[in-house]
Amino acid sequence: MTHGEWAGRLLPLLIVAGALAVVMGLFAWLASVVRRRGLAGSGFRAAMASYEEAFRVTAHDSHYEIQAQAQAKSPAAAPGDPWRPARDSSSGAGGARRPRPRSGLRRRLGAWQRRVARGR
Repeated sequence: MTHGEWAGRLLPLLIVAGALAVVMGLFAWLASVVRRRGLAGSGFRAAMASYEEAFRVTAHDSHYEIQAQAQAKSPAAAPGDPWRPARDSSSGAGGARRPRPRSGLRRRLGAWQRRVARGR
């Protein structure tokens, strides 16, 4: 085989390899743009939700339940968190409760405790 015959056989293969390299380069550039702008999360979630809706019905149902839990207004406290009463904006103007005034005995006991703590 002569040099011209080898070039004739390799030219289509080189064209396909070059086109594939260009397409892969465009996909890499597109991926960097999507990551930089933060567009990948919602598109991927939507694609996976449609796939799960078609092939895994229970996973699709749990997807919507997870979305509803994420959009809930007041998240539940974790098991190790200390207990705090919920703030109710309907009680009073500012929503904050005023402390009850102490009775005379409790006030004197508190003053005595502070004096003992100071060492007097």
